[in-house]
Formats: sequence, structure tokens, C-alpha cells
Amino acid sequence: MSKPKVLQIGPLSERFNRELAEEYEVSALWQQAEPLAFLRERGGQFLYMVSSARFGCSAEQLALLPNLRAICSFGVGYDPYPLQLLRERGIALSTTPDVLNDCVADLAMGLMIDSARRLSAADRFVRSGAWSSTTGFPLARRVSGKRLGIVGLGRIGEALARRAAGFAMPVRYHNRRAVEGSPYQHEPDLQALARWADFLVLTCPGGQATHHLIDAEVLAALGADGFLINVARGSVVDEAALIAALQKGVIAGAGLDVYEHEPQVPLALRELDNLVLLPHVGSASVETRQQMADLVLDNLRCFIASGQLLTPL
Repeated sequence: MSKPKVLQIGPLSERFNRELAEEYEVSALWQQAEPLAFLRERGGQFLYMVSSARFGCSAEQLALLPNLRAICSFGVGYDPYPLQLLRERGIALSTTPDVLNDCVADLAMGLMIDSARRLSAADRFVRSGAWSSTTGFPLARRVSGKRLGIVGLGRIGEALARRAAGFAMPVRYHNRRAVEGSPYQHEPDLQALARWADFLVLTCPGGQATHHLIDAEVLAALGADGFLINVARGSVVDEAALIAALQKGVIAGAGLDVYEHEPQVPLALRELDNLVLLPHVGSASVETRQQMADLVLDNLRCFIASGQLLTPL
């Protein structure tokens, strides 16, 4: 019996690539010398696609896949997919929710602590030899008891709020609509939430609806004692406005795991010392990445067997 044909847009882990190839006849699009020419010739063969929140797929690619029925995506982000086109064509899309909630929430908490207590900066201070030649490292700011504003109280936001309870942090959140049954106070005005918060943490989806949601006005409302933490999508923040706010002391600092044009990070950000920069590693633990890979495979198996996805968008 021939294996089902699967189009894979970009590479994932070696283990995932191997397991996928054991069960399916996989065509690796990134290995093709002329990807679009390959799709023009063979695109009609593929009913199933595997991709990720990093690679997504374009409308141009979809146009060359007339028989595509399902996309199984690695990650929770769906902004790199043309959703309206998928809906019009009836193409199912799955993501990998829940399994990465804890890792991303852990990272957000770590960025809050690092940004306020300046752990990375203190590490650089010691490594440079400055400790022995100065009066000491500057004072930092406390985290416990500070006010936490969460933009996007979904699964990750709720996981972060639970962690904040251990730090005795009051929590409020901003969503388009209040979350029914939530114990946390809903703040419909984003600027009001920023004015109240000591830490404004972004855990919302990307896409047009949240593009540059955090602009110069929100940063000004957060103020000179406030910290911005972004574990959502780079597009949620107006990066130019953030650079200006950090340079001018409009906000105290920031912790970023995501950027507008990854993997390019502006020199202006890299030169600043009042922020922590991470290379989009929110879900990057061995355990979580394996759970995500397993869920992609389970979604693909389920759809091929039943026409249904386990975790449809």
C-alpha cells in the first residue's frame, strides 16, 4: 500500500522529520531548487500539508495546491496563514495549543524577573570584570507585589496569572470581551490597564486585529516605572515606538522573545541595556517541543483516518 503524500513546508526537528517520513511519503518544499515550479508540476498530488507558525504558507503556494484538504501546523500562531482563503476553500487548519502553555508562561515570568531585577545585565557586569573595579551593581526593582496587566487572557495568559499568584501580584487583563467566570478584573481600556500596571505582558494572538496594538500612547501610559514583556508576536508592538520609549526612559524596561522582522533584531534594540532579548524560545524546551511534534502527527493521523482534526483552529 502506498503511503499518503504529505507536503512539508519547512524543517522541524530531526526526530519529527524522521517520524513523519516513516509514515508518509514526504516532499520537503524547502529542499526544492524551485519551490513554486515544483508545486506547479506536482501540487495537485497533495491532500495534506505540515508547516509551522514560523513558515506558514502563502496564498501563492495555496493556489498551486488545488486538492489540499488539511494543514497541520507546529505552534499556536496562525498569523502566517491566509485564513480567509482557507475558509473559502474549506481547508482545515490545526495548531498545537495547551501543550506549550506552561513553557511560555514560565518564560514570561522569567522575563519579568530578569527585566526588573536586571539578572542578564548583572551577569554581564560580573563577566566583564566590572565588579572588582566599581562600587557595585546598581539597584534593581522588586517583582513581588507589583501589578500585572495581561493583554490577551487566553490559555497562556491564565497560566501566567496563576504563577503571579505566587508573587502576590494583583492581576487585571485586557480582552475584546470579558472572560466569563474569570477571577481577574477585566479592563476594556488598554491604556487604562497600562497606567495601572507595573508589568504589561502580551500573550495575545498576532495578525491584523492586534497589529501595533502596543503603540506610543500605550507605552506612555505604562510609564517610567513600567515594564513591557512580549511573548506573543512581534507584530503586536510598534517596534519603532518601543525603541524610542526605551531610549528616552518613557518606560523602565522590556523583555522580548519576539520581534517584528524575525530573525532580524534592530541594532537600536541590541544596543540598549534596559531590556532583555531572547531568540523566540517561548516553547523551546525538550519536553514541550516533543509534545508539540507529537500533536502535529496525531492531528495528521486523525484527519487522514476520520476527516477530523484533534485541535482545529
